[in-house]
Amino acid sequence: MPARTDRPTLTRERVLAAARDLADRHGIDALTMRRLAEDLGVEAMSLYHHLPNKDAILDGLVELGFDEIVAEVGDPGPLEAGAWQPALRARALGARRVLLRHRWLAGLLEQRSAISPSMVRYVDATVGVMLAGGFSHDLAHHALHALGSRMFGFTQELPLDDNGTADIDMELFAAAAPHLSAMLAQVVHDAPEQTLGWCDDQTEFEFGLDIVLDGLERRRRAQHGPTAAS
Repeated sequence: MPARTDRPTLTRERVLAAARDLADRHGIDALTMRRLAEDLGVEAMSLYHHLPNKDAILDGLVELGFDEIVAEVGDPGPLEAGAWQPALRARALGARRVLLRHRWLAGLLEQRSAISPSMVRYVDATVGVMLAGGFSHDLAHHALHALGSRMFGFTQELPLDDNGTADIDMELFAAAAPHLSAMLAQVVHDAPEQTLGWCDDQTEFEFGLDIVLDGLERRRRAQHGPTAAS
């Protein structure tokens, strides 16, 4: 009689959960089929029954990330007049909290082109907030472009490595861009736990987000005429 084992049955969900845990601990570059199999205590070939290759795992991690974002931000529900702006702000900051828990996820969102059902639900609900707030479909479309990645909780102005730091030679940078490097020497990020990128700390994220939302409010009022108050 074969020996019994208490090891849980391998499933797609369990593989992706282990992949996310591995990426959280060691970074996305550490994620390989072999290492993932070792963490799960199985042979690498066993993984291919559930996810055919590493690309499928990466796409699955994006799907898992958006599942978590949707759960984090919840259903916006019915909105009172004028409530669209704090509702969108809360959604962006909720998405950001998820990305701060999984710091590799922002880079992965930029790299992968697959669209998951949970991503569609998140964007659809975001558009719903705008329409409920009085946006035309045309302005909502412009708003999605204006918000860009901030809608998903991050911004990225410089190429980052797997640890979320800038891939740049600072000595060469200082010589080539003395004014910019002098400015950056005065800009100190004193909350590294809130930083996803080189110039992507919480304050800068919220500053840019609020500028976009304030501008959208002016456009929303303008589409209804100069006397529109809400």
